[in-house]
Amino acid sequence: MSTSKKIVKNTFLLYVRMFLIMGVSLYTSRIVLIELGVNDFGIYSLVGGIVSMLGFFNASMSAATQRYLSYDIGVGNEEKLKKTFSSALTIHIIIAILLLILAETLGLWYIHNRMIFPIERVNAVSILYQFSIFTFLLGIIQVPYNSLILAREKMNVFAYMSIFEIMLKLIIVFLLNSFGNDKLVTYSILTFIVALIIRVFYQIYCRLNFKESKFSLIFDKDYIKELLEYSGWNLFGSLAAVSRVQGNNIVLNLFFGTTINAAYGIMMQVQSAILMFVSNFQLALNPQIIQNYASQNFEKSSNLVMRGAKFSFFLMMMIIVPICFSMNFILEKWLKEFPSNTIVFVQLALIGILIDSISGPLMTIVQATGKIKVYQIIIGTILILNLPVNFLLLNIIQDPSIIFISIILFNFLALFTRMLFLKNIPGFDVKKFLRDYLLKMGFVFFTLILIVLFLYKKTGTSENWMELILNTSGIILLSLILIWSLGLKKEERFFLKNIFYNFYEKYNKKNPR
Repeated sequence: MSTSKKIVKNTFLLYVRMFLIMGVSLYTSRIVLIELGVNDFGIYSLVGGIVSMLGFFNASMSAATQRYLSYDIGVGNEEKLKKTFSSALTIHIIIAILLLILAETLGLWYIHNRMIFPIERVNAVSILYQFSIFTFLLGIIQVPYNSLILAREKMNVFAYMSIFEIMLKLIIVFLLNSFGNDKLVTYSILTFIVALIIRVFYQIYCRLNFKESKFSLIFDKDYIKELLEYSGWNLFGSLAAVSRVQGNNIVLNLFFGTTINAAYGIMMQVQSAILMFVSNFQLALNPQIIQNYASQNFEKSSNLVMRGAKFSFFLMMMIIVPICFSMNFILEKWLKEFPSNTIVFVQLALIGILIDSISGPLMTIVQATGKIKVYQIIIGTILILNLPVNFLLLNIIQDPSIIFISIILFNFLALFTRMLFLKNIPGFDVKKFLRDYLLKMGFVFFTLILIVLFLYKKTGTSENWMELILNTSGIILLSLILIWSLGLKKEERFFLKNIFYNFYEKYNKKNPR
């Protein structure tokens, strides 16, 4: 129960963080566009994108760092934890140095020889590029500190620091009018200063609260090799996922031109926003899965995976279903004009990520074992094979939406392949997961869809804001009723009742009548 309460509390904090970040980001991006102007904003986005591409290797290292730190915490091995942190920080410093060399050679050559921008902005672009690199390198060295805070499940600190960071970014947007003649240069320098402040704050907090964060130069060749090997296989899996996303965009362009790419780009924006809802829940869940597995509490770890998969699916279902049924109205109000394929693309893509949401906790427990080589090769190969299959399908069926149907089928294939790996994990009952979890999820989902389809035949889709609010509220309420009555087991209902009761008791103590 205490584990579940911690997950609920951490999830709540991460959602508060997410909504604030989304709100401020939408606002600041508009102001920055106005202040910099279209040309300078385009330069900033392009240069920032080039620098961010260098962080691809760092992303896989970040996942490895959090896994090893969470595992050591679960085992309770303080000495190993110190060694892991220092080794991870050493590796990240080395990565930062290597990427700095790459950025100052190949990256700099590309900026000055291949990138297209007005010649009079060459000095501004050079300064922007250098400060973008410095900001990016600070982010790399910060990863072990972030990973330690997440592994220690101090989500409140992570949330507060993120909120503090976006507040600083909001301040620098308003400072653009007050400092410097060149707003592009000013913005890049102020962004670097914010990154430096956040980096210092994270380090100070970790040093004051976690004794394992005291850095000592450790170069255990075998252990660093283990960390890098683990990261390398994660890198292959990440590369496969990214290749599928970007590769499908290229395949569509080959057959249908840039109009389809615009629809695909809108789909990606919607998909990224929706994914944040489930990723925050799973971010709070993952440390508990790994720690319980490390302490050989296999039954508890497996139960967290099963319930995590179920709650992830239901959470996404409550968000995706009302969006799909009001997609036309939402897109009209957001974009006014959009390519004709956009609605179908978004609807099918959201079904794809609904299926994928089940896989998150399954991936975490496989990561917890440390044996990911075969797993990443097989799952990565499945994801990459989706590309040639889509190419062949488009040669046969001249309908761009066919690739999203293909993605849904491949997501199912990847899900059931992941389940085969779970057979070898102690305490995980695959038959129980299929019978008591997957079948219930599917039954609740299809029951909801049939009822909503029937109701929409009678009432029609949303035509104004009031109808959108009423329809969305109705679907969410119906979802909750179906989840409670058909989707949850008795002990899960008991747990949720306790959570609400505890919140009610705390509220009454703070606000006595």
